[in-house]
Amino acid sequence: MSSVSNSSIREQQHPLIQQLADLIEATWQQHLPLAPYQLPEDLGYVEGRLEGEKLVIENHCYQTREFRKLHLELAKVGQSLDILHCVMFPRPEFALPMFGCDLVGGRGQISAAIADLSPVSADNSLPPSYQEALSNLPQPDFSQPRELPAWGDIFSSFCTFVRPENPAEETAFLARVKSFLEIHCQQAIAAVAVPEQQSDILRGQHRYVYQQQQNDKTRRVLIKAFGPEWAERYMTTVLFDLPDAELSLS
Repeated sequence: MSSVSNSSIREQQHPLIQQLADLIEATWQQHLPLAPYQLPEDLGYVEGRLEGEKLVIENHCYQTREFRKLHLELAKVGQSLDILHCVMFPRPEFALPMFGCDLVGGRGQISAAIADLSPVSADNSLPPSYQEALSNLPQPDFSQPRELPAWGDIFSSFCTFVRPENPAEETAFLARVKSFLEIHCQQAIAAVAVPEQQSDILRGQHRYVYQQQQNDKTRRVLIKAFGPEWAERYMTTVLFDLPDAELSLS
């Protein structure tokens, strides 16, 4: 296993993944004063093997006043699998939803594209300002919507989960994600800290993280490439870490 980065794998990935990665980072840079976020040194860039093919994982992480971690992960398995994964983790004193986005592609085709602003409130509702802004967005018409996984009750009614069929639908998905990101960044900048709600916010974030950790597909790939201990560490340290391990989910 290698942890030394030579060059970005972005240029070798599916064009939609390249475009989305560039869009996410450009939107962050436009709206948020980014500071570095330090991952464990051996987990920022990783190389391994999966069923005889080279597996590369590349992580980009930042933090801001409102977000304790902005995480963009790019992964590539030979010529067969390209992945983009992104989550924006709010600081627990800000009552903000969780932005999450994933693209999965292989053999030149994106098979799954998902983006959402997921609520963390006790009643599983988005803040009214988000509800209004998202309701005003045009609703794209995708020909191949996908069914959410069994653990996907954390997602909002605005969640977009599709298999883009053509370049027009890929462009529509990019536009949808850009709208989500811009709404989220603008709302975050205007947000006021509510430390008195921190316990409830943390409880909602824990539920989101716990449900995401149930994604067996991701876990199986990591276990097959690196073993169960490494996979567990990566899942709980890089992909879906918890801001306060002492908080009860009950």
